Amino acid sequence: MIATQTMTDEQRKSVALEYLKAFDNGGVTSTGESILELFAPDAQVMFPKWGIANGREEIGQMFGEVGSKLKSIRHDYANFNWIFGGGDTIVAEGTSYGEHEDGPWRAGVPEWGAGRWCDVFEIRDFKIQRCFIYLDPDYAGADKARYPWLDGA
Repeated sequence: MIATQTMTDEQRKSVALEYLKAFDNGGVTSTGESILELFAPDAQVMFPKWGIANGREEIGQMFGEVGSKLKSIRHDYANFNWIFGGGDTIVAEGTSYGEHEDGPWRAGVPEWGAGRWCDVFEIRDFKIQRCFIYLDPDYAGADKARYPWLDGA
């Protein structure tokens, strides 16, 4: 689709924040809409160990499958690092905490554990066109056997 509305970095940031806050709120935005309304109809989202979801229907499936494993999640908004690349791309780096079905997590506890993440967004026309999520999806830190440096951790 051809871009029709000019956006500032701060406007892109506000869309990304709305997405992260909606994820923490069970997929509901501040206006009561589905998180999927923040995405362009043909958007792409990548989540580790799931792959790339194409379009709102697949994104909804992915969020449902990933979200069904989480009892709760909260992003630490005050500590985000925002990187503005010019154009439509912004990057958010941050931390989170919550509870996975296999147990709780908090960034930095332990230091090697889950909770640190980085999202690369492309946002045009006030819609997320692309969101690639980079994090360790082993929220409960149960995958120690495959990493010998974690032996005894």
